[in-house]
Amino acid sequence: MAFSMTGQRAPVAGLQEGSVQTEIEGSAGGRRIAVLFGSFRAGGVARAMLLAAREFVRRGFVVDIVVGRSKGEYREEVPEGARIVELEANSKLAALGCAVLADPGGLGPLLKWRLPGKLRYLPSLVRYFRSSRPDAIYAATAPFNLMAVWARRLARLDSRVVVSERNQLSGETVGNRQWRYDCPPSLLCRGYLQADGIVSVSDGVAGELSEHAGIPGNRVTTIYNPVVGSFLEAKAHEPIDHPWFAAGEPPVIIGAGMLKPQKDFPTLIRAFARVRDKRPARLVILGGIRNPGKDTEYIEELKALPSALGVAADVDFAGFVINPFAYMSRASLFVLSSRWEGLPNVLIQALACGCPVVGTECPTGPAEILDHGRVGPLVPVGDDAALADAMIEVLDHPPAPERLKESTTLFTVEHAMDRYLELMFGRDPAQTSGLRDVHDGPDTA
Repeated sequence: MAFSMTGQRAPVAGLQEGSVQTEIEGSAGGRRIAVLFGSFRAGGVARAMLLAAREFVRRGFVVDIVVGRSKGEYREEVPEGARIVELEANSKLAALGCAVLADPGGLGPLLKWRLPGKLRYLPSLVRYFRSSRPDAIYAATAPFNLMAVWARRLARLDSRVVVSERNQLSGETVGNRQWRYDCPPSLLCRGYLQADGIVSVSDGVAGELSEHAGIPGNRVTTIYNPVVGSFLEAKAHEPIDHPWFAAGEPPVIIGAGMLKPQKDFPTLIRAFARVRDKRPARLVILGGIRNPGKDTEYIEELKALPSALGVAADVDFAGFVINPFAYMSRASLFVLSSRWEGLPNVLIQALACGCPVVGTECPTGPAEILDHGRVGPLVPVGDDAALADAMIEVLDHPPAPERLKESTTLFTVEHAMDRYLELMFGRDPAQTSGLRDVHDGPDTA
């Protein structure tokens, strides 16, 4: 099959290549939005895109969640009423041919690009666009952003495309000014300027799109990630089974994210050891391993560090958890130790849970979230001494939870989706076909 379509849990039987399921609950008269990203693997992109899909469904749109791979930890987070479309991976040669047909003028940059495997989904995406004819496309991350504009042209689809850039340049490419995914800036600029809307998740990311890819600043709209909503408060009150959170135990500090160099957990662990020298405390790190084979040596060194510092009994690598909010709401402190970010969802969500925070002043995002230190302290990247001092200060003098929650107003799902719908359908999204009153109907996540 060119691509496969499923409901939330089970495959839709009887579909042939290029066919479309026509009897979708709630589809009568509704506009269709294609939400396009890589997979359901745990991470900020998948969580934010699924929250967006959930809100689109709630507002009465027909939603296709279009992914390269329909596997991953967040697969069960797909909202009721959304359809999953899994693309087929074709050969890189076929994908390159499609890209050249879509943008012949981009042949030079394309030939210089070390084409990512994700580009192999381009021919399948073209077939999906031709068959399902979505009214709007919302894409995330560079490969899928570029494929969205190329596939729209090849499918002769008269629909608006909104692309979103989620991250800062990676640590490996900052020094030599190469773009993430090794995508030539000229190709990125050509592709993004074909979109109807270019979204950055922070002002810092917007600045980098302008500086490194040459995209005019007036073409980029900053819309903060849609990561806060009623769902979060409900999940924050769910029980957790961890002895360190029992009454009378020492305060627990939380870190969260994939165990990879970007998150700089070694600095967090060293800072925690300094804290532990001065007061009782415990550290729980939530997060899985994205590339076990590639990152084996790094993971081994990371997990050996608490023993080397004499704090192994007070550090727990808890692994991936589907509901980190229950931990955040019970923790005494959340720490973001990252070397770089786009807009760190976990920092926002910790605040929304009423958890005090400390963050590194990394590019980009934390300074915007923490209002340049007014909501929570910001410390230099990699400075474990400064990080420890800030952690102790917040543990000794925690801010009021309600003040922290109030600081997340700009990051609500409703606020972000209003702005996305303006880019997709016009200035007044409430007038678009298929849009119910936002207060109608139950939450379906």
